[in-house]
Amino acid sequence: MSQDCIFCKIVNKEIPADVVYEDDLVIAFNDIAPQAPVHVIIIPKEHFDSILSVQAGNDIICHIHTVANRIALKTGIAETGFRLVNNCGKDGNQTVPHLHYHLLGGRPLLWPPG
Repeated sequence: MSQDCIFCKIVNKEIPADVVYEDDLVIAFNDIAPQAPVHVIIIPKEHFDSILSVQAGNDIICHIHTVANRIALKTGIAETGFRLVNNCGKDGNQTVPHLHYHLLGGRPLLWPPG
């Protein structure tokens, strides 16, 4: 855990969030500034600065993808399509230094993003 990390504070229930899924490894909550009708942030409870911090053999990425699938099915966006995004580093527009994914759907998503 990082003392100043906003996502660690959400994991520890120090900051409230609109939680849509939680288990022993991850927590998922609605984004406070949604970019689509469904915009859920999925984070591991263990602090990783970014995807670059995840060591080979750690199954957290697979688990996050499984959770994203469950949420997509639950929210109905699996039927029409969705996007699962991980931003990494400054040029990747990672604004919170805690590994996280954005699950977006509920409207047509244009390409290229950004």
